[in-house]
Amino acid sequence: MSHASTAFGTVRPTPTSSHRSASTGRAATTARAWLHDIRLHADGVTVDRSAHRETGIRRLPVWAWRALMLRRETPVHKFNLNPIDSVEYDLDLDYVGDGEKIHRLDVLSPKREGSAQPLPVYVYFHGGGWTSGDKDPLTKYCATQAAEGMIVVNANYRMATRFQLKHMMQDGNAVLDWVARNIAAYGGDPTRIVLGGDSAGGHIAALLTAAAYAPELAEHYGIRPPVAARNLRGLVQHCSIADFSVLFDRGFVLSLNFVRMLLPERGRGQHLRSAARFMSPIEWLDRGFPPVYVTTSERDYFYRANLNFIEALRARKIRVDTLIYGRRSVNTKHTWQQDDTHPESQEVYRHLGAFVRAVAPRAVAAASV
Repeated sequence: MSHASTAFGTVRPTPTSSHRSASTGRAATTARAWLHDIRLHADGVTVDRSAHRETGIRRLPVWAWRALMLRRETPVHKFNLNPIDSVEYDLDLDYVGDGEKIHRLDVLSPKREGSAQPLPVYVYFHGGGWTSGDKDPLTKYCATQAAEGMIVVNANYRMATRFQLKHMMQDGNAVLDWVARNIAAYGGDPTRIVLGGDSAGGHIAALLTAAAYAPELAEHYGIRPPVAARNLRGLVQHCSIADFSVLFDRGFVLSLNFVRMLLPERGRGQHLRSAARFMSPIEWLDRGFPPVYVTTSERDYFYRANLNFIEALRARKIRVDTLIYGRRSVNTKHTWQQDDTHPESQEVYRHLGAFVRAVAPRAVAAASV
């Protein structure tokens, strides 16, 4: 038996490649086990993650990862070609009041009559390895979701290396405070909020969700969640890293300097594994959590972290919907969901719309007596 780490101080056994599923009669690590629409651990299908590597890149330092992310960044116009004209765009709203671009958000709303019922709200945070990225290339992605029947908030936030994770959490909290106070004016329902993001943005969304349930975590970051936990109806994770324990795995794509980078004074005098517990949403699931939608692929840098998160959610009987692609899907590299030209992205969007409608349904009016 091999072992894969799922959380700090916890290991769970996974079968070796010779294990065969009793229900399928196939080896657990055959190609079929990796195809999307196969639910992890469903019908006895289990993946041997110990033998899997998402990429040949190992232990990138912060500067090299940032250079990689900047090289991968797509010009704003490419992802935003053929804008959706059935959506209203309110861009670059200042959610803090300091006039800084880093504290701006967009609100995207489907065009409809003024008397229409309030819609669920999808709050999104861009990725970029905590060091780079911007909301603007995500405009088309967010408009696509708005067209599915929701109000979408697309937000910027402060980033490393100038700032640390506590600043990102405080900015995310400020976005939620703005949403709670203002989203009704845009047709949104502040009692039906779904958080989401890709890569580092997904990590921030997951940590904000956890903080709404865990006072210890909120206090650690010096925030007071402005949205009640009962009003956070769901969480969306696109190629996110909700399990920081993978950074301590030998040969992981990111170096441990990413943990230090996100800590005050670069973690001087702190035990990294202990500090990383407060960075890792998977560590806070026992305190309650809403349904989660996870999209990832075998080509994703953070694939193992996603599988760990899925396993932990299911172990705690928290609803988790998944869309997982195998290595043969060439359009599913890290954060492919941003590019709407791929059929794999369109499938993500269809599932996402269904997920939001399921977890944040419109309240049924009480029948008159």
